[in-house]
Amino acid sequence: MENNTSVLSLLLVVSIAFSIPLLLHKLKLQVIPVVVAEIIAGFVIGKSGFQLVAEDLWLELLSLLGFIYLMFLSGMEINFNSLFLSSEQQKKSRYKPLIIAAVIFFLILAISYFLSLLLYKLGLIAYPFLMVIIISTISLGVVLPVLKEKKLTETNLGQIILLVTAFADLSSMLLLTVFIMTRSQNNKSTFLILLFFIIIFIFYYLIKKFSSQIKLLKKFSKSTVQIGTRAVFFLILLFVGLSEIVGLESILGAFLAGTIVSILSPNKDFVHRLDSFGFGFLIPIFFVMVGARIDLWGLFQEPRVFYLVPLIFLFMYLAKIIPSLILKIWHTWQETLGVGIILSCKLSLVIAASAVALEYNLISVPLNDALILVSVMTCLISPVTFSHIFPKVETKKTRISIVGANTITLPASTELARDNYDVTIFGSPRDKLDPQYSPAPEIFPLVELDPVNYENLKKHNAFDTDVIILATNYDNLNTELAYKAQKLGIKHIILRLENLELHKKLAKEGFIIFSSIFASRILLKALVEQPGLVRLITQDVDSFMEIEMKNPMYDNYSLRHLPFLGDALVLRIYREDSSIVPHGDTKVRLGDILLISGNKESLQATRKELG
Repeated sequence: MENNTSVLSLLLVVSIAFSIPLLLHKLKLQVIPVVVAEIIAGFVIGKSGFQLVAEDLWLELLSLLGFIYLMFLSGMEINFNSLFLSSEQQKKSRYKPLIIAAVIFFLILAISYFLSLLLYKLGLIAYPFLMVIIISTISLGVVLPVLKEKKLTETNLGQIILLVTAFADLSSMLLLTVFIMTRSQNNKSTFLILLFFIIIFIFYYLIKKFSSQIKLLKKFSKSTVQIGTRAVFFLILLFVGLSEIVGLESILGAFLAGTIVSILSPNKDFVHRLDSFGFGFLIPIFFVMVGARIDLWGLFQEPRVFYLVPLIFLFMYLAKIIPSLILKIWHTWQETLGVGIILSCKLSLVIAASAVALEYNLISVPLNDALILVSVMTCLISPVTFSHIFPKVETKKTRISIVGANTITLPASTELARDNYDVTIFGSPRDKLDPQYSPAPEIFPLVELDPVNYENLKKHNAFDTDVIILATNYDNLNTELAYKAQKLGIKHIILRLENLELHKKLAKEGFIIFSSIFASRILLKALVEQPGLVRLITQDVDSFMEIEMKNPMYDNYSLRHLPFLGDALVLRIYREDSSIVPHGDTKVRLGDILLISGNKESLQATRKELG
């Protein structure tokens, strides 16, 4: 009978985990994070509601594994590459995001400490240091999707938010470990803890070296063996086991395993598989059980809860909004307050900290429940408020710099400008141009340079662009400028090369090459063999569009379920290094490049939703 109860409880929890995303989508409540909805569902079926879930070994084990895997993914979410901007990005910025983020983070810690002392003086908490960790932490898992939806991740303000969140996640995990070590009765020696971190570093070094040298891994990764996924789970359990051996918390080992995987920069498809497993099975069980274990009725029988919950809720916002006021120097009040509000989201690490503290009897059950309740409230209120008050990000025109004024680039510049691109041509003075263009020079956005070289182009901000087209009549100059542009971090570089050897060499290096001679030859052949295709490309160019999938709301959606495609047809999906011929059940993922054909209205609607 107990076994039946166990299976039925597990079935109920898994059924809820399956139903929650569908209900949120059906009721158009996608603004509510799925994990928050899962905790609320746990309230309903658990101690606070109908008490339909019985505590048993299966649920406890799966919930614990979900907790460990959540900490692993939290470590993996930290993008260490974002900690440092390129020199070109720093020049474009009004300030240095890394420095501003560090200042805001330390102010958050200072204010959190002051507010925690105040709670301690009022007799509401026993350990101020623990409350500093809880107040200062931020939920990256909630913040990141909101920033992506608002298209803020590439902006300076978005980078500041992500950096502060990354600092908070790292410090919270390390400070929690130090706090538990000082309070635990089973402290191990400093030597063992130092040895633990040395072993972690050695494993990181060996993994990086091993994965870059063994070609067999790629073969195994694409077969049923899935060696990469197996390696990840081995790494998690190894680090968790080592953490427990040296007397540290298991969640630190899982978190460090995630940071190592993040530093190794795995491809998006592999990361997606890891996310799918965690958020598809283990993690929803953990969050539903978090809600199921909370006894709201018992919580509100404690008189002090009626002022403890509002105070903690208020302090969590004050600790983020006050430090964010420094941004008012460069940004509007709406943007500044929006940053403070979105930084107040907290969930995973608060649950982690309170769960560990409860295990060591450092906090009471009512305080644990109050902290989780407040965290859920912040994740319900902050994303909605942020989306409402934060000003809409204006879509900027794509900037194109064309180097070389000639019969190829000048007509192309007017076409691109008509298509709403911000085009600038850098070339020789007008008196040296082809006579056929001299009667109407004003139609060309030409910056005159004499001579056309790297120094003059740099002086006139030619490399401050999204796309650069290097189309002078000199192959060596185009090649030199292409390498310079690459070093400056420009991702979209197009260059003209007539020399066959240079053409082959730079094409292998990833540059986009065009040639008037080769293009004429290919076009003539295509006119003979496939005239309809040429007509489609040259006369109906407005019926094609490349769109990068950036909206997390539609991640892992099948094409047939995208409601906005209209008359648009997805012809190809480019994912990493592969090209996919799609069908109705093909799922789109973040980072995919979609080649779409259709009428202009449908293409614009699709770009607006996905881009």
